[in-house]
Amino acid sequence: MSRKLLIPMTFAVLSAFNVNADSTLANVIQKDYDTYLDPLFKHFHANPELSLAETQTAARLSKELEKVGFSVSQGIGGTGIVAVMKNGEGPLVMMRADMDGLPVEEKSGLPYSSKARQIDPITGNEVPVMHACGHDMHITSLVGTARRMQAMKDQWSGTLMLVGQPAEERIIGAKAMMEDGLWKKFGVPDYALALHVSSGLEAGVINVVEGSPYAGSDSVDIIIHGVGAHGASPHAGKDPIVLGSQIVLALQTLVSRELSPRQPGVVTVGSFHSGTKHNIISDSAHLQLTVRNTNLETRQILLDGIKRIAENMGRVAGLPEDKLPEVIYSKESVPPTVNNPELARRLKSLWVENMGAEKVSSLEPSGMGAEDFPMFTTDPYIPSVYFAVGGTPAEDFEKAAAGGPQVASHHSPLFKISPEPSVTAGVEATVLALLDLMQK
Repeated sequence: MSRKLLIPMTFAVLSAFNVNADSTLANVIQKDYDTYLDPLFKHFHANPELSLAETQTAARLSKELEKVGFSVSQGIGGTGIVAVMKNGEGPLVMMRADMDGLPVEEKSGLPYSSKARQIDPITGNEVPVMHACGHDMHITSLVGTARRMQAMKDQWSGTLMLVGQPAEERIIGAKAMMEDGLWKKFGVPDYALALHVSSGLEAGVINVVEGSPYAGSDSVDIIIHGVGAHGASPHAGKDPIVLGSQIVLALQTLVSRELSPRQPGVVTVGSFHSGTKHNIISDSAHLQLTVRNTNLETRQILLDGIKRIAENMGRVAGLPEDKLPEVIYSKESVPPTVNNPELARRLKSLWVENMGAEKVSSLEPSGMGAEDFPMFTTDPYIPSVYFAVGGTPAEDFEKAAAGGPQVASHHSPLFKISPEPSVTAGVEATVLALLDLMQK
């Protein structure tokens, strides 16, 4: 199947499935929400599970997708699931939803708040668990999408692949599914889609950008080998704290002096550990960094620069070659999420036409949050779009602006979204995109 984006065809056949159908589709989805998806969302919200331990979530999601005729495979990359519906000739299109919650004690005040506690498979500690990032909305929308696409099989052709992904919060779930042979088992998609609910957007609004909705993220450790000494005799050692401080300051020049002023990048030293007592010069120091970027070229500049600065500052301090600072790149790293610009424009036009211009925006992200969705789409390259769905009612923003309660951010114990407008908009936007990409 060719990966060319058949943009001219899009607008020619848009009306074929949508003459007088926008409101009808929205109404059908609303009815499905009222009778089916609302209690399902509340179930998922009240029963979150941690990354790598989403067993009951995966089981329920599998059951829901099997109900409507999808062939479901479980245990992909741990707790991941893949649901496939073949419906004649046509492209293979993937829609992904992440499933995991966070080790946060919920304080949202919702009547269906999570009271769950779970043993963290990474730390072994029992912790409270909350859907503090909206993944409950994602999997509920996935079920809603499955139900609509099954009911509308006469309007599309091809193979639909729905993915329930584990461990997005640890940015390792997509990689685990790929290492488990995801594409070898189910085929390489011609297109890939994903969504994320946003507490910072008005409920029901779809936001899509042509560039990078999420940054790439790399965790980097720098181990500094010094020479210990008495604090009163610094000349007798090599102080790793002084050397580490010089490295921290030098790293700040990577973004300010090596990237174009219009090119975003972040190098943050989030942890600096060394020493045990006032008058002891330690023999080692440990720096922990997070590195963010919006394209692969910037990523390489920053990662190469960190290694160059750390090692050469060690030489400046007079360390021998076998004692230079070690730079260690974590496996928990992901490239930036980059939307295919042609596909993003195509889907934005589609959503404006069918959902209304007031329901579609293209606000650029204000931060450098990361996602592991690009582990699916970067190698091999798959044209993809990752879009956001607003989750906070307009009146909540108005109250906050007037001095009332602020809208809670993601990962906050106060986080909450309005499920009805966000789920219904998420389902509608996804179904419209799938019908367009899988035209008969």
